[in-house]
Amino acid sequence: MATTGKLLINGSWVTGENGYFQAYNPTTGAPLAQGYSFASADQVQQTALAAGEAFNMYARTSPRARAELLRTCAIEIEHLGEELLTTMAAETGYSRERCESERARTTYQLRLYAETLNSGDYLDARICTAQPHRTPAPRPDIRYVNQPLGVVAVFAVSNFPLAYSTAGGDTCSALAAGCPVIVKGHRSHPGTGELVAQAIGAAVERCGLPAAIFSFLQGEDNIAGKALIEAPQVKAIGFTGSQKGGMAISKIAAQRPEPIPVFAEMGSVNPVFILPEKMNGSAEALADAFIDSLTLGNGQMCVCPGIVVANKGESLERFKARCTERVNKITAQPMLNKATATQFSTATTKAQALAGVSRLDSNTNVTESTHGFYAAATVLSTDLTTFVNEDDLHHEMFGPAAVIVATENTAQFETALAQLGGQLTATLHGSDAELEHHSELIQQLAAKAGRIVINGFPTGVEVCEAMVHGGPFPASSDSRFTAVGTASIQRFLRPVCYQNAPDNLLPEPLKNSNPLRISRLVNGEKTYSALKSE
Repeated sequence: MATTGKLLINGSWVTGENGYFQAYNPTTGAPLAQGYSFASADQVQQTALAAGEAFNMYARTSPRARAELLRTCAIEIEHLGEELLTTMAAETGYSRERCESERARTTYQLRLYAETLNSGDYLDARICTAQPHRTPAPRPDIRYVNQPLGVVAVFAVSNFPLAYSTAGGDTCSALAAGCPVIVKGHRSHPGTGELVAQAIGAAVERCGLPAAIFSFLQGEDNIAGKALIEAPQVKAIGFTGSQKGGMAISKIAAQRPEPIPVFAEMGSVNPVFILPEKMNGSAEALADAFIDSLTLGNGQMCVCPGIVVANKGESLERFKARCTERVNKITAQPMLNKATATQFSTATTKAQALAGVSRLDSNTNVTESTHGFYAAATVLSTDLTTFVNEDDLHHEMFGPAAVIVATENTAQFETALAQLGGQLTATLHGSDAELEHHSELIQQLAAKAGRIVINGFPTGVEVCEAMVHGGPFPASSDSRFTAVGTASIQRFLRPVCYQNAPDNLLPEPLKNSNPLRISRLVNGEKTYSALKSE
Protein backbone atom coordinates (compact mmCIF):
# COMPACT_ATOMS: atom_id res chain seq x y z
CA MET A 1 0.00 0.00 0.00
CA ALA A 2 1.02 3.64 -0.45
CA THR A 3 -0.33 6.91 0.87
CA THR A 4 -2.67 8.93 -1.34
CA GLY A 5 -3.52 11.98 0.76
CA LYS A 6 -7.21 11.06 0.56
CA LEU A 7 -9.98 10.45 3.09
CA LEU A 8 -11.94 7.25 3.73
CA ILE A 9 -15.68 8.02 3.65
CA ASN A 10 -18.26 5.23 3.53
CA GLY A 11 -15.80 2.77 1.99
CA SER A 12 -14.44 5.14 -0.70
CA TRP A 13 -11.17 7.04 -0.77
CA VAL A 14 -11.94 10.62 -1.79
CA THR A 15 -10.02 13.89 -1.94
CA GLY A 16 -10.77 16.41 0.78
CA GLU A 17 -12.48 19.62 -0.29
CA ASN A 18 -10.83 22.04 2.14
CA GLY A 19 -7.23 22.36 0.93
CA TYR A 20 -3.97 20.53 1.49
CA PHE A 21 -1.17 20.24 4.03
CA GLN A 22 2.14 18.46 4.47
CA ALA A 23 3.81 16.71 7.38
CA TYR A 24 7.38 17.51 8.45
CA ASN A 25 10.29 15.28 9.36
CA PRO A 26 11.15 16.47 12.88
CA THR A 27 14.77 15.36 12.58
CA THR A 28 15.40 17.63 9.59
CA GLY A 29 12.62 20.19 9.70
CA ALA A 30 11.94 19.51 6.03
CA PRO A 31 8.44 18.95 4.62
CA LEU A 32 7.66 15.43 3.44
CA ALA A 33 6.73 14.98 -0.19
CA GLN A 34 3.18 13.62 0.07
CA GLY A 35 0.39 16.16 0.35
CA TYR A 36 -2.77 15.40 2.33
CA SER A 37 -6.25 16.83 1.89
CA PHE A 38 -8.48 18.36 4.54
CA ALA A 39 -12.13 17.38 4.85
CA SER A 40 -14.80 20.04 4.52
CA ALA A 41 -17.65 20.37 6.98
CA ASP A 42 -19.97 18.89 4.35
CA GLN A 43 -17.74 15.82 4.00
CA VAL A 44 -17.75 15.36 7.77
CA GLN A 45 -21.54 15.46 7.74
CA GLN A 46 -21.66 12.88 4.94
CA THR A 47 -19.32 10.65 6.93
CA ALA A 48 -21.36 10.95 10.12
CA LEU A 49 -24.63 10.29 8.29
CA ALA A 50 -23.25 7.09 6.74
CA ALA A 51 -21.84 5.95 10.08
CA GLY A 52 -25.17 6.59 11.76
CA GLU A 53 -26.98 4.50 9.16
CA ALA A 54 -24.45 1.68 9.65
CA PHE A 55 -24.88 1.71 13.43
CA ASN A 56 -28.09 -0.28 13.66
CA MET A 57 -26.68 -3.17 11.68
CA TYR A 58 -23.25 -3.16 13.34
CA ALA A 59 -24.73 -2.90 16.83
CA ARG A 60 -26.58 -6.18 16.20
CA THR A 61 -23.48 -8.12 15.13
CA SER A 62 -22.38 -10.89 17.43
CA PRO A 63 -19.36 -10.54 19.72
CA ARG A 64 -17.77 -13.29 17.62
CA ALA A 65 -18.14 -11.24 14.42
CA ARG A 66 -16.61 -8.17 16.06
CA ALA A 67 -13.77 -10.26 17.48
CA GLU A 68 -13.03 -11.52 13.97
CA LEU A 69 -12.92 -7.93 12.73
CA LEU A 70 -10.38 -6.93 15.37
CA ARG A 71 -8.16 -9.91 14.61
CA THR A 72 -8.36 -9.14 10.89
CA CYS A 73 -7.40 -5.51 11.57
CA ALA A 74 -4.27 -6.76 13.35
CA ILE A 75 -3.36 -8.98 10.41
CA GLU A 76 -3.89 -6.20 7.87
CA ILE A 77 -1.74 -3.78 9.89
CA GLU A 78 1.05 -6.35 9.98
CA HIS A 79 0.71 -6.76 6.21
CA LEU A 80 1.60 -3.07 5.79
CA GLY A 81 5.15 -4.16 6.52
CA GLU A 82 8.08 -1.87 5.81
CA GLU A 83 5.94 0.93 4.37
CA LEU A 84 4.31 1.56 7.75
CA LEU A 85 7.58 1.57 9.69
CA THR A 86 9.35 3.85 7.22
CA THR A 87 6.47 6.32 7.11
CA MET A 88 6.09 6.42 10.90
CA ALA A 89 9.82 7.01 11.43
CA ALA A 90 9.89 9.84 8.89
CA GLU A 91 6.88 11.59 10.43
CA THR A 92 7.85 11.23 14.11
CA GLY A 93 11.63 10.96 14.32
CA TYR A 94 11.18 7.75 16.29
CA SER A 95 13.72 4.96 16.00
CA ARG A 96 12.87 1.82 14.09
CA GLU A 97 12.83 -0.10 17.37
CA ARG A 98 10.22 2.29 18.79
CA CYS A 99 8.11 1.99 15.63
CA GLU A 100 8.23 -1.81 15.72
CA SER A 101 7.40 -1.83 19.43
CA GLU A 102 4.37 0.40 18.99
CA ARG A 103 3.13 -1.67 16.05
CA ALA A 104 3.41 -4.83 18.17
CA ARG A 105 1.53 -3.16 21.02
CA THR A 106 -1.24 -2.07 18.65
CA THR A 107 -1.79 -5.48 17.10
CA TYR A 108 -1.57 -7.18 20.50
CA GLN A 109 -4.23 -4.82 21.82
CA LEU A 110 -6.57 -5.65 18.94
CA ARG A 111 -6.20 -9.38 19.60
CA LEU A 112 -6.64 -8.94 23.36
CA TYR A 113 -9.94 -7.12 22.86
CA ALA A 114 -11.04 -9.88 20.52
CA GLU A 115 -10.53 -12.40 23.32
CA THR A 116 -12.47 -10.16 25.69
CA LEU A 117 -15.42 -10.18 23.30
CA ASN A 118 -15.43 -13.96 23.25
CA SER A 119 -15.84 -14.08 27.03
CA GLY A 120 -18.91 -11.81 26.98
CA ASP A 121 -18.09 -10.38 30.41
CA TYR A 122 -18.23 -6.80 29.07
CA LEU A 123 -21.97 -7.30 28.46
CA ASP A 124 -22.60 -7.64 32.23
CA ALA A 125 -25.76 -9.65 31.52
CA ARG A 126 -28.12 -9.84 34.51
CA ILE A 127 -31.44 -11.62 34.79
CA CYS A 128 -34.01 -11.34 37.56
CA THR A 129 -36.74 -13.83 36.71
CA ALA A 130 -40.36 -13.14 37.41
CA GLN A 131 -41.85 -13.84 40.83
CA PRO A 132 -45.58 -13.76 40.11
CA HIS A 133 -46.54 -14.95 43.56
CA ARG A 134 -44.37 -12.51 45.53
CA THR A 135 -46.25 -10.44 48.10
CA PRO A 136 -47.23 -7.77 48.62
CA ALA A 137 -46.60 -7.26 44.86
CA PRO A 138 -45.36 -9.66 42.17
CA ARG A 139 -42.01 -9.06 40.49
CA PRO A 140 -41.85 -8.84 36.70
CA ASP A 141 -39.13 -10.53 34.64
CA ILE A 142 -36.30 -7.98 34.29
CA ARG A 143 -33.15 -8.47 32.20
CA TYR A 144 -30.16 -6.12 31.92
CA VAL A 145 -27.38 -5.95 29.33
CA ASN A 146 -24.87 -3.44 27.98
CA GLN A 147 -25.54 -2.23 24.46
CA PRO A 148 -23.48 -0.05 22.06
CA LEU A 149 -23.71 3.69 22.62
CA GLY A 150 -23.57 4.85 18.98
CA VAL A 151 -21.10 6.41 16.56
CA VAL A 152 -17.80 7.33 18.24
CA ALA A 153 -15.48 10.09 16.99
CA VAL A 154 -11.80 9.50 17.81
CA PHE A 155 -9.21 12.26 17.75
CA ALA A 156 -5.76 10.81 17.04
CA VAL A 157 -2.87 11.79 19.31
CA SER A 158 0.54 13.15 18.30
CA ASN A 159 2.88 11.01 20.39
CA PHE A 160 1.50 7.52 19.66
CA PRO A 161 0.78 7.32 15.90
CA LEU A 162 -0.34 3.70 16.21
CA ALA A 163 -1.32 2.74 19.75
CA TYR A 164 -3.48 5.83 20.47
CA SER A 165 -4.44 6.90 16.99
CA THR A 166 -6.18 5.34 13.96
CA ALA A 167 -6.25 1.79 15.36
CA GLY A 168 -5.52 2.75 18.95
CA GLY A 169 -7.31 2.02 22.18
CA ASP A 170 -10.28 4.32 21.53
CA THR A 171 -10.95 2.87 18.08
CA CYS A 172 -10.37 -0.68 19.28
CA SER A 173 -12.69 -0.42 22.28
CA ALA A 174 -15.42 1.37 20.31
CA LEU A 175 -15.42 -1.23 17.53
CA ALA A 176 -15.43 -3.95 20.19
CA ALA A 177 -18.47 -2.36 21.81
CA GLY A 178 -20.34 -2.38 18.50
CA CYS A 179 -19.93 1.31 17.68
CA PRO A 180 -18.92 2.68 14.25
CA VAL A 181 -15.82 4.87 14.45
CA ILE A 182 -14.82 8.07 12.68
CA VAL A 183 -11.14 8.86 13.20
CA LYS A 184 -9.82 12.38 12.78
CA GLY A 185 -6.15 11.89 12.02
CA HIS A 186 -3.34 13.95 13.53
CA ARG A 187 -1.55 16.24 11.12
CA SER A 188 1.86 15.32 12.56
CA HIS A 189 1.61 11.77 11.17
CA PRO A 190 -1.00 11.78 8.38
CA GLY A 191 0.72 9.11 6.31
CA THR A 192 0.93 6.69 9.21
CA GLY A 193 -2.73 7.32 9.96
CA GLU A 194 -3.80 6.81 6.37
CA LEU A 195 -1.88 3.54 5.99
CA VAL A 196 -3.52 2.12 9.12
CA ALA A 197 -6.90 3.35 7.87
CA GLN A 198 -6.30 1.46 4.63
CA ALA A 199 -5.63 -1.68 6.69
CA ILE A 200 -8.79 -1.27 8.78
CA GLY A 201 -10.85 -0.55 5.67
CA ALA A 202 -9.54 -3.75 4.09
CA ALA A 203 -10.40 -5.68 7.26
CA VAL A 204 -13.96 -4.34 7.27
CA GLU A 205 -14.38 -5.44 3.66
CA ARG A 206 -12.88 -8.88 4.29
CA CYS A 207 -15.29 -9.43 7.16
CA GLY A 208 -18.32 -8.44 5.07
CA LEU A 209 -19.34 -5.60 7.38
CA PRO A 210 -20.85 -2.23 6.41
CA ALA A 211 -18.11 0.02 5.02
CA ALA A 212 -19.24 3.02 7.05
CA ILE A 213 -18.44 1.42 10.41
CA PHE A 214 -14.94 2.89 9.98
CA SER A 215 -14.01 6.22 8.42
CA PHE A 216 -10.82 8.28 8.36
CA LEU A 217 -10.67 12.05 7.99
CA GLN A 218 -7.99 14.72 8.08
CA GLY A 219 -9.13 18.21 8.93
CA GLU A 220 -8.67 21.55 10.62
CA ASP A 221 -9.86 21.60 14.24
CA ASN A 222 -12.09 24.65 13.78
CA ILE A 223 -13.80 23.19 10.69
CA ALA A 224 -13.73 19.40 10.43
CA GLY A 225 -13.09 18.87 14.13
CA LYS A 226 -15.96 21.10 15.20
CA ALA A 227 -18.29 19.61 12.59
CA LEU A 228 -17.45 16.11 13.82
CA ILE A 229 -18.19 16.94 17.45
CA GLU A 230 -21.47 18.60 16.50
CA ALA A 231 -22.68 15.87 14.11
CA PRO A 232 -25.98 14.53 15.54
CA GLN A 233 -25.04 10.94 14.69
CA VAL A 234 -21.92 11.10 16.93
CA LYS A 235 -22.75 9.89 20.44
CA ALA A 236 -19.33 9.97 22.15
CA ILE A 237 -15.80 11.33 21.73
CA GLY A 238 -12.45 9.68 22.46
CA PHE A 239 -9.54 12.11 22.87
CA THR A 240 -5.96 12.01 24.10
CA GLY A 241 -3.96 15.23 24.25
CA SER A 242 -3.62 18.51 26.10
CA GLN A 243 -5.98 19.88 28.73
CA LYS A 244 -6.65 22.85 26.46
CA GLY A 245 -7.69 20.57 23.59
CA GLY A 246 -9.75 18.26 25.77
CA MET A 247 -11.64 21.11 27.40
CA ALA A 248 -12.34 22.77 24.04
CA ILE A 249 -13.87 19.53 22.74
CA SER A 250 -15.82 19.02 25.97
CA LYS A 251 -17.27 22.54 25.74
CA ILE A 252 -18.55 22.03 22.20
CA ALA A 253 -19.95 18.59 23.09
CA ALA A 254 -21.77 19.99 26.13
CA GLN A 255 -23.38 22.78 24.08
CA ARG A 256 -24.95 20.45 21.51
CA PRO A 257 -28.76 20.13 21.51
CA GLU A 258 -28.01 16.58 22.66
CA PRO A 259 -24.89 16.78 24.86
CA ILE A 260 -22.57 13.78 24.53
CA PRO A 261 -19.82 12.34 26.73
CA VAL A 262 -16.19 13.18 26.01
CA PHE A 263 -13.66 10.66 27.26
CA ALA A 264 -10.56 12.84 27.28
CA GLU A 265 -7.18 11.84 28.66
CA MET A 266 -5.44 15.18 29.18
CA GLY A 267 -2.00 14.52 30.63
CA SER A 268 -0.38 14.56 34.02
CA VAL A 269 2.81 15.44 35.91
CA ASN A 270 2.88 11.96 37.49
CA PRO A 271 4.51 12.85 40.84
CA VAL A 272 7.13 10.58 42.38
CA PHE A 273 7.60 10.53 46.16
CA ILE A 274 10.77 8.99 47.62
CA LEU A 275 10.87 8.13 51.33
CA PRO A 276 14.18 8.83 53.18
CA GLU A 277 15.33 5.30 53.95
CA LYS A 278 14.90 4.26 50.35
CA MET A 279 16.65 7.39 49.11
CA ASN A 280 19.56 6.94 51.50
CA GLY A 281 20.21 3.38 50.35
CA SER A 282 19.56 3.79 46.63
CA ALA A 283 20.04 7.45 45.60
CA GLU A 284 22.14 6.76 42.51
CA ALA A 285 20.10 3.78 41.34
CA LEU A 286 16.88 5.75 41.79
CA ALA A 287 18.34 8.67 39.83
CA ASP A 288 19.33 6.38 36.96
CA ALA A 289 15.86 4.83 36.78
CA PHE A 290 14.22 8.23 37.04
CA ILE A 291 16.26 9.73 34.19
CA ASP A 292 15.58 6.66 32.05
CA SER A 293 11.86 7.16 32.64
CA LEU A 294 12.01 10.93 32.15
CA THR A 295 13.78 10.75 28.81
CA LEU A 296 11.94 7.75 27.33
CA GLY A 297 10.53 8.94 24.01
CA ASN A 298 12.23 12.28 24.78
CA GLY A 299 9.69 12.77 27.55
CA GLN A 300 6.75 12.87 25.16
CA MET A 301 4.76 10.40 27.23
CA CYS A 302 1.54 11.11 29.10
CA VAL A 303 3.02 9.25 32.08
CA CYS A 304 6.43 10.98 32.08
CA PRO A 305 7.46 11.63 35.74
CA GLY A 306 7.50 15.43 35.96
CA ILE A 307 7.85 15.95 39.72
CA VAL A 308 10.04 14.24 42.34
CA VAL A 309 9.45 14.97 46.05
CA ALA A 310 12.01 13.94 48.68
CA ASN A 311 13.42 15.16 51.98
CA LYS A 312 16.41 17.47 51.72
CA GLY A 313 19.75 16.15 52.92
CA GLU A 314 22.87 14.36 51.81
CA SER A 315 21.06 11.52 50.03
CA LEU A 316 18.92 13.94 48.01
CA GLU A 317 22.07 15.82 47.00
CA ARG A 318 23.53 12.53 45.77
CA PHE A 319 20.32 11.91 43.81
CA LYS A 320 20.47 15.38 42.21
CA ALA A 321 24.17 15.04 41.40
CA ARG A 322 23.58 11.76 39.60
CA CYS A 323 20.61 13.22 37.70
CA THR A 324 22.81 16.14 36.64
CA GLU A 325 25.60 13.83 35.52
CA ARG A 326 23.21 11.67 33.50
CA VAL A 327 21.27 14.51 31.85
CA ASN A 328 24.41 16.39 30.84
CA LYS A 329 25.44 13.40 28.76
CA ILE A 330 22.15 13.22 26.86
CA THR A 331 22.11 15.13 23.60
CA ALA A 332 19.07 17.04 22.39
CA GLN A 333 16.52 14.78 20.69
CA PRO A 334 13.78 15.54 18.14
CA MET A 335 10.32 16.48 19.36
CA LEU A 336 7.25 15.38 17.43
CA ASN A 337 6.69 18.70 15.69
CA LYS A 338 7.58 22.38 15.76
CA ALA A 339 4.67 23.35 18.02
CA THR A 340 5.58 20.74 20.63
CA ALA A 341 9.22 21.82 20.66
CA THR A 342 8.28 25.48 20.97
CA GLN A 343 5.79 24.85 23.77
CA PHE A 344 8.36 22.79 25.67
CA SER A 345 10.99 25.52 25.36
CA THR A 346 8.54 28.19 26.51
CA ALA A 347 7.41 26.16 29.53
CA THR A 348 10.90 25.23 30.73
CA THR A 349 12.28 28.73 30.19
CA LYS A 350 9.45 30.20 32.23
CA ALA A 351 9.85 27.65 35.02
CA GLN A 352 13.60 28.04 35.44
CA ALA A 353 13.26 31.85 35.54
CA LEU A 354 11.17 31.67 38.72
CA ALA A 355 12.79 32.88 41.93
CA GLY A 356 13.73 29.90 44.06
CA VAL A 357 14.12 27.54 41.09
CA SER A 358 17.51 26.40 39.81
CA ARG A 359 18.42 24.35 36.77
CA LEU A 360 20.68 21.41 37.55
CA ASP A 361 21.81 20.50 34.04
CA SER A 362 23.83 22.58 31.62
CA ASN A 363 21.94 21.65 28.46
CA THR A 364 20.65 24.22 26.01
CA ASN A 365 17.21 23.60 24.55
CA VAL A 366 17.09 23.93 20.77
CA THR A 367 13.56 24.29 19.45
CA GLU A 368 14.09 24.80 15.73
CA SER A 369 16.95 24.85 13.29
CA THR A 370 17.72 23.76 9.78
CA HIS A 371 18.22 20.33 11.33
CA GLY A 372 14.76 19.90 12.80
CA PHE A 373 12.78 20.42 15.99
CA TYR A 374 14.89 19.48 19.01
CA ALA A 375 14.79 19.76 22.78
CA ALA A 376 17.20 18.78 25.54
CA ALA A 377 16.32 17.20 28.88
CA THR A 378 15.82 19.67 31.72
CA VAL A 379 15.94 19.01 35.48
CA LEU A 380 14.97 21.79 37.87
CA SER A 381 15.27 21.99 41.64
CA THR A 382 13.30 23.95 44.21
CA ASP A 383 12.07 23.98 47.81
CA LEU A 384 8.57 23.26 49.05
CA THR A 385 7.68 26.91 49.72
CA THR A 386 8.49 27.91 46.15
CA PHE A 387 6.67 24.88 44.80
CA VAL A 388 3.54 25.74 46.78
CA ASN A 389 3.54 29.35 45.63
CA GLU A 390 4.33 28.87 41.93
CA ASP A 391 1.43 27.40 39.98
CA ASP A 392 3.57 27.04 36.84
CA LEU A 393 5.48 24.22 38.57
CA HIS A 394 2.31 22.17 39.07
CA HIS A 395 1.57 21.50 35.41
CA GLU A 396 2.87 19.22 32.68
CA MET A 397 5.59 20.67 30.44
CA PHE A 398 5.20 17.76 27.96
CA GLY A 399 8.74 16.77 27.25
CA PRO A 400 11.85 15.63 29.14
CA ALA A 401 11.50 18.10 32.02
CA ALA A 402 11.06 17.53 35.74
CA VAL A 403 11.14 19.48 39.00
CA ILE A 404 12.78 18.06 42.14
CA VAL A 405 11.10 19.40 45.28
CA ALA A 406 12.99 19.31 48.59
CA THR A 407 10.90 18.96 51.75
CA GLU A 408 11.88 19.22 55.41
CA ASN A 409 10.20 15.95 56.38
CA THR A 410 7.84 13.32 55.03
CA ALA A 411 4.84 15.04 56.64
CA GLN A 412 5.31 17.75 54.00
CA PHE A 413 4.75 15.22 51.22
CA GLU A 414 1.04 15.78 51.82
CA THR A 415 1.49 19.53 51.32
CA ALA A 416 3.24 18.96 47.99
CA LEU A 417 0.54 16.50 46.88
CA ALA A 418 -2.20 18.95 47.83
CA GLN A 419 -0.96 21.43 45.20
CA LEU A 420 -1.66 18.99 42.38
CA GLY A 421 -4.84 18.19 40.53
CA GLY A 422 -5.84 14.71 39.42
CA GLN A 423 -3.08 12.54 37.95
CA LEU A 424 -2.76 9.55 35.67
CA THR A 425 -0.16 8.06 37.99
CA ALA A 426 1.44 8.65 41.38
CA THR A 427 4.56 6.82 42.53
CA LEU A 428 5.92 6.00 45.98
CA HIS A 429 9.37 4.60 46.71
CA GLY A 430 10.18 3.18 50.13
CA SER A 431 11.49 0.24 52.09
CA ASP A 432 9.00 -2.37 53.24
CA ALA A 433 8.88 -0.79 56.68
CA GLU A 434 8.47 2.72 55.27
CA LEU A 435 5.66 1.69 52.98
CA GLU A 436 3.79 0.03 55.82
CA HIS A 437 4.29 3.10 58.01
CA HIS A 438 3.03 5.42 55.25
CA SER A 439 -0.07 3.45 54.26
CA GLU A 440 -2.15 6.61 54.73
CA LEU A 441 -0.02 8.39 52.11
CA ILE A 442 -0.76 5.59 49.68
CA GLN A 443 -4.47 6.17 50.24
CA GLN A 444 -3.99 9.88 49.57
CA LEU A 445 -2.17 9.07 46.33
CA ALA A 446 -5.06 6.80 45.32
CA ALA A 447 -7.45 9.72 45.82
CA LYS A 448 -5.42 11.73 43.31
CA ALA A 449 -4.44 9.20 40.64
CA GLY A 450 -5.71 6.33 38.52
CA ARG A 451 -2.59 4.18 38.90
CA ILE A 452 -0.34 3.87 41.96
CA VAL A 453 3.22 2.70 41.26
CA ILE A 454 5.26 1.26 44.13
CA ASN A 455 9.07 1.21 43.82
CA GLY A 456 9.02 1.72 40.08
CA PHE A 457 8.45 4.47 37.53
CA PRO A 458 5.28 5.19 35.56
CA THR A 459 6.43 5.09 31.93
CA GLY A 460 5.12 1.96 30.28
CA VAL A 461 1.36 1.45 30.28
CA GLU A 462 0.66 -2.28 30.15
CA VAL A 463 -2.29 -3.27 27.99
CA CYS A 464 -4.17 -5.82 30.11
CA GLU A 465 -7.44 -6.47 31.87
CA ALA A 466 -6.40 -4.71 35.09
CA MET A 467 -4.84 -1.50 33.71
CA VAL A 468 -6.26 1.93 34.56
CA HIS A 469 -5.13 4.82 32.40
CA GLY A 470 -7.16 7.74 33.62
CA GLY A 471 -7.66 9.65 36.83
CA PRO A 472 -9.44 12.55 38.51
CA PHE A 473 -9.73 15.81 36.59
CA PRO A 474 -7.69 17.23 34.90
CA ALA A 475 -5.90 13.96 34.14
CA SER A 476 -9.08 12.83 32.43
CA SER A 477 -12.57 14.18 31.91
CA ASP A 478 -14.25 11.20 33.60
CA SER A 479 -12.32 9.36 36.30
CA ARG A 480 -14.75 6.41 36.28
CA PHE A 481 -13.19 4.99 33.12
CA THR A 482 -9.85 3.91 31.69
CA ALA A 483 -8.45 4.66 28.22
CA VAL A 484 -6.19 1.57 28.23
CA GLY A 485 -7.04 -2.04 29.01
CA THR A 486 -10.11 -4.08 28.23
CA ALA A 487 -12.26 -2.18 30.74
CA SER A 488 -12.07 0.78 28.32
CA ILE A 489 -14.89 -0.85 26.33
CA GLN A 490 -17.27 0.29 29.06
CA ARG A 491 -16.96 3.90 27.87
CA PHE A 492 -18.90 3.12 24.72
CA LEU A 493 -21.70 1.03 26.19
CA ARG A 494 -24.93 1.87 27.95
CA PRO A 495 -27.16 -0.40 30.04
CA VAL A 496 -30.64 -1.34 28.84
CA CYS A 497 -33.14 -3.52 30.68
CA TYR A 498 -36.06 -5.46 29.24
CA GLN A 499 -39.15 -6.00 31.37
CA ASN A 500 -41.47 -8.94 30.62
CA ALA A 501 -40.09 -9.20 27.08
CA PRO A 502 -40.87 -12.44 25.18
CA ASP A 503 -37.80 -14.63 24.74
CA ASN A 504 -37.85 -14.32 20.96
CA LEU A 505 -37.57 -10.51 21.21
CA LEU A 506 -34.67 -10.46 23.67
CA PRO A 507 -31.08 -9.80 22.54
CA GLU A 508 -28.96 -12.95 22.44
CA PRO A 509 -27.12 -12.34 25.75
CA LEU A 510 -30.46 -12.41 27.59
CA LYS A 511 -32.25 -15.28 25.86
CA ASN A 512 -33.23 -18.24 28.01
CA SER A 513 -31.03 -20.64 26.05
CA ASN A 514 -27.90 -18.47 26.56
CA PRO A 515 -26.80 -18.98 22.92
CA LEU A 516 -23.53 -17.05 23.46
CA ARG A 517 -22.58 -19.37 26.33
CA ILE A 518 -21.52 -16.42 28.49
CA SER A 519 -21.50 -15.95 32.24
CA ARG A 520 -24.65 -14.23 33.48
CA LEU A 521 -25.90 -13.07 36.88
CA VAL A 522 -29.20 -14.91 37.30
CA ASN A 523 -31.15 -14.11 40.45
CA GLY A 524 -27.93 -13.04 42.15
CA GLU A 525 -25.80 -16.04 41.14
CA LYS A 526 -23.19 -16.29 38.36
CA THR A 527 -23.96 -19.09 35.94
CA TYR A 528 -23.37 -20.25 32.38
CA SER A 529 -26.52 -22.35 32.41
CA ALA A 530 -29.56 -21.87 30.24
CA LEU A 531 -32.86 -20.96 31.82
CA LYS A 532 -35.83 -23.24 31.66
CA SER A 533 -38.64 -21.83 29.55
CA GLU A 534 -41.85 -21.32 31.46
